[in-house]
Amino acid sequence: MSETTAPPYPTLGQAARVWAKIGLLSFGGPAGQIAMMHRVLVEEERWLDETRFLHALNYCMVLPGPEAQQLTVYVGWLMHRTAGGLIAGLLFIAPGVAAIMALSWLYAIWGDVSLVQGLFFGLKAAVLAIVLQAVGRIGARALGNRAMRGIAGLAFIGIFVFDVPFPLIVATAGAIGLAGAALGVHALGARAVPASVQLEPEQRPTVLGHRAPPHTQVDVSWALRISAVFLFLWLLPVIGLSTVFGSSNVFSEIARFFSVMAVVTFGGAYAVLAYVAQEAVTQFGWLAPGEMLDGLGMAETTPGPLIMVTQFVGFMAALREPGSLPPVLAGTLGGLLTTWVTFVPCFLWIFLGAPFIESLRNNRWLSAALKSITAAIVGVISNLAVWFGLHVLFGTVRMVERSGIRIALPELNTFDPLAGVLALGCAVGLVLLKWPVHRMLLAAAIAGATLAGLGLR
Repeated sequence: MSETTAPPYPTLGQAARVWAKIGLLSFGGPAGQIAMMHRVLVEEERWLDETRFLHALNYCMVLPGPEAQQLTVYVGWLMHRTAGGLIAGLLFIAPGVAAIMALSWLYAIWGDVSLVQGLFFGLKAAVLAIVLQAVGRIGARALGNRAMRGIAGLAFIGIFVFDVPFPLIVATAGAIGLAGAALGVHALGARAVPASVQLEPEQRPTVLGHRAPPHTQVDVSWALRISAVFLFLWLLPVIGLSTVFGSSNVFSEIARFFSVMAVVTFGGAYAVLAYVAQEAVTQFGWLAPGEMLDGLGMAETTPGPLIMVTQFVGFMAALREPGSLPPVLAGTLGGLLTTWVTFVPCFLWIFLGAPFIESLRNNRWLSAALKSITAAIVGVISNLAVWFGLHVLFGTVRMVERSGIRIALPELNTFDPLAGVLALGCAVGLVLLKWPVHRMLLAAAIAGATLAGLGLR
């Protein structure tokens, strides 16, 4: 395609309006968000053709962090350099930041009101159905042979039975993939494109097509400068808070923990939630298991990346250890701090690595490691599903520890039949009736609130 046949190049203002639209409509988790972006960017606006969209998506999927948010940063950068990437990424997460903060205030102030509790009871059941569906979808794509199923099974046993840290599981799986590639055991590749992204052959001209804008060329000096800027923005609060308030201060702990999370969160939001839940609930004691589920319900209900639930975790952590600050103000600052250290690295990964996409995407060693990591992540997500299911369906879950084994077992007489019926109904709506996620969440929230209104919760 020649330069003269391409449609007019979108201005930064035109692009910003489209990014705001995408941010407001970004419901449905990563698969839904990527499918929606494909429709807007490729089919409606025709800013990208299929090849370049997949080129960007494949790169974002090998990075830690939320791939949908990184895809917006990448496309924004591709068209309008650094300013475009910043605007695209910020507008994608802004509605979710505002919505989660508002719900966190509501939860902190009125969380003990029966109607609010009923609403979140319904959302918990819906989240359980969503996570179970995610296990099936990802497992069907990632576990194509016995080797991959074996890695997934070992990962599940490691985290569920022996409480192995999530980063160690990821590192071990990656090493297995590299060893397999070195020995030529099996062909390995990068993460698959979500099945919900239906791609048709491009038949109309696009703004970019296969062209590479001049600023996409590798520039080592620019890469060093942009890395220094974003490393400073990312690590300033981490180092500053620990220096001023000490390492045991809750704000220092939030900054450190979620900064580490931003580096090790390969595999998408559902995988990292197991890591966050394990640490935030059992290690730091910032939340109870039920509260973690409430936060997940908020994140599933609102636009933006599912990993936005981390803002709620930071809010609750600081709310309970406010120091000299008013609790709600401390919670607000804790939530915003969490969002900062979670999402600033996403911009760093794109601005630093985007010019090297071709070499990264075609590297067989990286592909080998990522395929094994994806298999391990299926096991981690399975652990997440079991963990959620136990705490949604049973009133009491106890930890049994013996000879290095640590297993969560429910008290069978505390089974909640209403939770079971509601979770089953959500699964039917999601899987059999093909309801959109937002409709299923709304129905579950209404059902939970109705049960509370009837005095059944």
